[in-house]
Amino acid sequence: MDRKKLVLLVGALIVAIGTALVARSMFAGAGAPSAEAAAVEPQGPKVLVAQRALPVGTLITADAISYQMWPSQLVQDAYFLDGEADISKLLGTVVRHAVTAGEPITQGSLVSPGDRGFLAAALSPGMRAITVPVSAQSGVAGFIFPGDRVDMVLTQTVQGNDGTNLKASETILRNLRVLATDQSTTQQKGEDGNTIVSAFSTVTLEVTPTIAEKVSVAQTIGTLSLSLRSIADSQSELERAVASGDFAIPDNLSPAEEEKLLRDAMARPDDARSTYSTGADVSRFQRGSMPAQGTPRAATAAPTQAAPGVAVTVSGVPVRQGPTVRVTRGKETVEVPVSKKGGK
Repeated sequence: MDRKKLVLLVGALIVAIGTALVARSMFAGAGAPSAEAAAVEPQGPKVLVAQRALPVGTLITADAISYQMWPSQLVQDAYFLDGEADISKLLGTVVRHAVTAGEPITQGSLVSPGDRGFLAAALSPGMRAITVPVSAQSGVAGFIFPGDRVDMVLTQTVQGNDGTNLKASETILRNLRVLATDQSTTQQKGEDGNTIVSAFSTVTLEVTPTIAEKVSVAQTIGTLSLSLRSIADSQSELERAVASGDFAIPDNLSPAEEEKLLRDAMARPDDARSTYSTGADVSRFQRGSMPAQGTPRAATAAPTQAAPGVAVTVSGVPVRQGPTVRVTRGKETVEVPVSKKGGK
């Protein structure tokens, strides 16, 4: 190989090695301050921040908030500081203004039970609050508390076509959330920490605008009663609806979106399904063939001297005596009394 070419090759190799060493030292020098900065703990007080996104109306729980170090120059007077704020007193409050994940929670973004605007903040979007009167019997003897879910039962007297009165009870609404009882939005605790059961005369419920109209009309029709629901009822009913195909879950949802959809569905009041019971289901004397209430017992007794096959009436209700046969002509069927041959 030519000596000149060899010298150039060795020189290029030396330059490449030198460049690599210089680049390595530059990158090592730039990374050292970052590692040192990472090892230094941020300076500043701990402030209360949101662990996840908190929309308006969110009920504050222990897993929704926590304390985090915050730069001193960015701390504001409205923040909750560790050592100055009692986090246990914030549990059960409601978010008035939306808070993003990692954002400090300000005192104006939360509203406590009993404060002005708490009930409006606790309402879910698109929902309304309506109050109904109850008694000890219709209000489960005071064992209904804010946060429980109830069904609404309407009891009324229906006038029959034959003048008789029919007692009827109907479950008109399901899965209603209790917001307050007698203007109280919290459960009262005794000195021993147990919940105090007290009588109340009104219950405030969370409903849709359409259901609010139905409740207002129902109060004028008859008597309203509340039946307490089990915590597991909403989940089991939703599972049955999904299994039957009545409630469909889109395929392109993420696990978080699917969980939110199911949670909203379980919290939604239901006015579509209705069940009822009448007096005839409870007592044979409440059947439509019975005379109206208030009729003297003597008037309800059938004549003992009625001839066989002769139709008699009791308080206007036809009563057949003796043997009869049914005769069908086309679509009509009539009952004809049968008398003895030659009888009059």
